Amino acid sequence: MAVGTNSGADTGKAVPGLAGVPLLGSLFDLKSDSLGTYLRAQHQHGDLVRITAGPPGMRAELYCVFSPAGAQQVLASDAARFRKDNHFYQEVRESFGNGLLTSQDEDYLRQRRLVQPLFTRRRVDGYAQVIAAETASVLTAWGEAPGGIVDVSDEMTHLALRAVARILFGTDVEATADVVTGCFPVITEYVLRRGYSPANIPRDWPTPGNRRAAAAMDELYGVCDRIIAERRRAGAEAGAEAGAEAGAGGGASGEDLLTLLAGARSSHDGEFDAAELRDQVLIFLLAGHETTATSLCFALHLLARHPEEQSRARGEISRVLGDRTPGAADLDRLPYLTQVLKEAMRLYPAAPVIGRKAVAATRIGEHTVPAGADVILAPWVTHRHPAYWPDPDRFDPERFTPEAEAGRPRYAWFPFGGGPRACIGQHFSMLESVIALAMILRAYEFEAVDTEIPVGAGITLQTNGPARCRIRRLDG
Repeated sequence: MAVGTNSGADTGKAVPGLAGVPLLGSLFDLKSDSLGTYLRAQHQHGDLVRITAGPPGMRAELYCVFSPAGAQQVLASDAARFRKDNHFYQEVRESFGNGLLTSQDEDYLRQRRLVQPLFTRRRVDGYAQVIAAETASVLTAWGEAPGGIVDVSDEMTHLALRAVARILFGTDVEATADVVTGCFPVITEYVLRRGYSPANIPRDWPTPGNRRAAAAMDELYGVCDRIIAERRRAGAEAGAEAGAEAGAGGGASGEDLLTLLAGARSSHDGEFDAAELRDQVLIFLLAGHETTATSLCFALHLLARHPEEQSRARGEISRVLGDRTPGAADLDRLPYLTQVLKEAMRLYPAAPVIGRKAVAATRIGEHTVPAGADVILAPWVTHRHPAYWPDPDRFDPERFTPEAEAGRPRYAWFPFGGGPRACIGQHFSMLESVIALAMILRAYEFEAVDTEIPVGAGITLQTNGPARCRIRRLDG
């Protein structure tokens, strides 16, 4: 697909549409299996497909872009033409705040400038010890797993949440992890239900669903606000100096991320107020644990189904690490383990669908996406595009050797998005995943109990069934 940006009179060929049922289009297909529907659309009609869903008067039209070149145009080269103004992002914004994931324009640029110094590679590498400690705790608990079976979806969610909560909140990790565990599923389900519905009742109507979600948000917001207020009181005198260092990329060793966020400031952008801090914290909690948990879950489950690749990864870990605890410097010393992780993220991207709204008519290849259109990018589909991924459903870490990666378009694989809004936590996610996988595979051997895991598209990729593995403790 050629990349173009003209929005003139030449509208190109008509965008092919996916056949649906009379009146409702593909509504039921999208509700029952959106990821499968997007795959079918690409297989039947190519790299730009129009999907309609819903009854007349409430009908949605989705323009689905499936090629790497099209993804690059929407996310990078023509990013200004495609905004986070769609209905789904508005629901996420109203529940999880206007943080880096959902903010736009000057709000986003200001937030990014304040937060960026806290996510340099050097600073993120300093979290390796916390990640290793939380992983060691999980491994100890597995020694008492009933029947030697663990659900790697549940376990990796627990690990990733504990790690990001400790990095964010330091010694307040216990209270926050418990609240997130209880409240996030309620809020996420509420966002999904409203985000995929063509019409919603107001949030302040006292329906059971609204009241449950409001109670969960109140509890979650309350614990974040309490900890933020405590940090600000404790650092009233020394915080200004420490915060200035943090904002310049420094900061005292051992400070949790919330303390650094509270101290981030510049003469141009000022600093975060309490509500803005909470918004950043909520987004970091959401994106920082669900995405990494997904990658870890499927990396382990795929290795459990492929013993040769599991053995090869374990051999590399043994040669590189021996008995020592992995650190940030080992990220580049474990290339095959990194390939395993990237292949898991290809097959099971944590963000399987990315939405935008076109603010201007834009030519993509042979077609034009009209102004106002809802645009869908689907890493789930592009990561399986047969033009770039032979035998796309096969697990093969060799796809990610340096030579193989160099031979593919940049956006054939984009689990972290791309362009000016690429995920700020990409290095953190890779660091956590490699360290955790190395420690887990050195300690335990895995065999899949559930050979297939049903999945669906939520805010992130959701497992809709168990992901159990039988584990065997390894000597040494």
